[in-house]
Amino acid sequence: MVTKSKVISKEDIVSIYMNEVLEKGEKPKSVYHFAKENDFTEAEFYAFFGTLEGLEKEIFRLFFANTIDLLNKNAEYLEYDMKNKMLSFYFTFFEILTANRSYVLQSLKFDRNPLKNLVQLTTLRNSFKEYVSEILTDDYRLEQEKLQKFQEKGIQESAWLQLMLTIKFWVDDESAAFEKTDIFIEKSVNASFELMNVAPLNHLIDLGKFLFKEKIYSK
Repeated sequence: MVTKSKVISKEDIVSIYMNEVLEKGEKPKSVYHFAKENDFTEAEFYAFFGTLEGLEKEIFRLFFANTIDLLNKNAEYLEYDMKNKMLSFYFTFFEILTANRSYVLQSLKFDRNPLKNLVQLTTLRNSFKEYVSEILTDDYRLEQEKLQKFQEKGIQESAWLQLMLTIKFWVDDESAAFEKTDIFIEKSVNASFELMNVAPLNHLIDLGKFLFKEKIYSK
């Protein structure tokens, strides 16, 4: 419980919410009930969040933000290529998820409709897609500028799908220290970067351009 004399922070509200979900096994009925039961005002809640759903989304965004903060503190990470940055992200992100596993499992199973449970990951999705775009290097870009925008969106979406599949694998993983998830991460990331190899695509585009020119201009 937070005493009335204390100025409540965003972090306090996040911590209180996560604890309440774990202890009661259910979400608060409303902002009113959540605030009243924890001795702060609705106004204090609304200073940081618009809705309880917004708070849920922020929790997963914070998992992501903490991951990036930890990665950027490692000087070696900054020198990694894209694949190793992605591997580092995965291992660090899932360490943070594991530290909060009880909350994550509880929050992802409240509604019988899985899609409703995934709504709280929308902010994480946006942040992750931006991250993928930031670490994308020329090694994985097509040479044709007109196709790069479409390619980047495709890489972002496929990377997000891969992250979702990994979360599902981790949720179901019963191995000690979630060692099977670590193996899954390494194998899936390696496989995805093999598929991202743009050299064959560039060759095909060059061949297509050659054939087009030959067909049009050789007549």
